[in-house]
Amino acid sequence: MVSLSEYHGRTRDWHGLTRARMIALFFPTLLAASLCEAQPLTAEQEQKWRAQIRANFFIPDPLPTLNAQTHRRFKPASGVAAEAVTYATQFGTRVPAILYLPDPMPKTSSGRIPAFIVVNGHGGDKYSWYPFYAGILYARAGAAVLTYDQIGEGERNAERKSGTRAHDRIKGDERLARRLASLMITDVMQAVSYLSSRPEVDGDRIGAAGYSLGSFVLALTGAVETRLHACVLVGGGNLDGPEGYWDNAKPMCQGLPYRSLQFLGDRPAAIYALHASRGPTLIWNGLADSVVAIDKHGEALFKDLRERTVRLRGKADGVFETGFVPAISHRPFFVTRPVALWLETHLDFPNWTAATIRAMPETRISEWAQRYSIAMDKLYATEEREGGTPALGADIPGYSREDLSVFTPQQWEARKKDLILETWLDAARAATER
Repeated sequence: MVSLSEYHGRTRDWHGLTRARMIALFFPTLLAASLCEAQPLTAEQEQKWRAQIRANFFIPDPLPTLNAQTHRRFKPASGVAAEAVTYATQFGTRVPAILYLPDPMPKTSSGRIPAFIVVNGHGGDKYSWYPFYAGILYARAGAAVLTYDQIGEGERNAERKSGTRAHDRIKGDERLARRLASLMITDVMQAVSYLSSRPEVDGDRIGAAGYSLGSFVLALTGAVETRLHACVLVGGGNLDGPEGYWDNAKPMCQGLPYRSLQFLGDRPAAIYALHASRGPTLIWNGLADSVVAIDKHGEALFKDLRERTVRLRGKADGVFETGFVPAISHRPFFVTRPVALWLETHLDFPNWTAATIRAMPETRISEWAQRYSIAMDKLYATEEREGGTPALGADIPGYSREDLSVFTPQQWEARKKDLILETWLDAARAATER
C-alpha cells in the first residue's frame, strides 16, 4: 500500500490527481484496514483458518482409522510399564511407538491420568535419549507418555537405522513438501487419537512437546488440533517473517511448508492466535541457540511476536509464555525442572506437586549417557547443547535398542512395507500427480 506521507506537501501527483482527491481515494481503504486490525479474531475466522491450513497440508478428513495394536508389553524401569504399539497414519502406513505408563496406576478421582506426546527433532526417533528419558520421567509423574519414530527413522527407515535424516533427501516440488509436512502433522494428530482411545487417559489433559524440527511440526499441529490441551515448543518456536530462518530452513519439511502459509498474512501471529484459543503454550529456549538462529534475535523476536498475537487475538488470554536460558544452545528443555513445573500446572500430574518437582535431583545427560553407553548425535552431544542438559530426576536407567523396538528384525522384515518412508513417498507422489 502507498503511504500518504510520500505525497505530503505535493499539490498534484499520479495522473494529475490533487492531494485532496488522493486523500479521498485512499482514506476509506486506510480506515477500513485500521478498523479491520482493531477487530478481535472471531471464532468464525479461527475456524476458517484451521480449515484452510488443513486443506493446504492435505490433512485427511476424517483422520485414518487407528486400527491400534499392542505388540508386546515390558518393564523399562521401576515405577513404569510400557507397551510397544502401532497405529495407522497416511496411505495405509503405520507408526511404531512406545507407550510409557505409570506402574502402579495412580488412584485419581476420575480414574484417568494425563498424557504427553514427544515430537522429535531431525534424526530423532523413539530410540533417542530424550524421548526415552521423558517417557520414564513423566510416566513416574503419573502420565501416559507416547513416543514414536519420525518418518524415515528407526523402524520407519528402510534399513532400520536412526539419525539418517532420510526425509531431507526427498526431491520434489512444494506440493510434495506440503504432503511431507502433512504426514508429520497427521502423525501427531494420530498420536492424540491413540491416547484419546486409551481408557486410562483423560482426553482433556493431553499435552505435547516438540523439539527442533518437532517444535515446527507442533507449532503447525497445535494451530489445528484442538484436542491438544498444552503444547511446549523447545529448540524453536521462533516463527519469523518472510525470508527469515523458517522460510529458508530445510526445504521439504520446513521451508516450503512454512512459505505455503502466506494466506494467513502475519503467519506467526495467526498460528499462535490459534494456539491461544486451543490452550496454553510454552516456548522455552537457550539464548545461544545457533541451530535455529535464536542467537541472532534473542528475546526481542518473541516479545514483538507476542504483542502482535495479542493484538490479533484482541486479548492476552492464552497467548504463549516464554522462558530463556542464557549462554545455552539447542536442548530438549522439556526434561528440565522449569518446564516440568509448567507442565504440572497445566496437566496436573497425579504423582507430583510443584514442591515435589522443586525437590527432585538432576542428572547431567552427558554423564548419564556415558554411564549407560547411550548413543547421542555428535552434533548435539556438546556441553552447551544436549550433553549439558540438567535433566530432572536421578535414577533413570539405561536402555538398549532392542528394548525399544516394536518388532524383532524378522518381524520387521515381514511388515517393513507398511512402515517405511518409501511406501508413503510412492503414494504421496501418486497423489501429488493426480
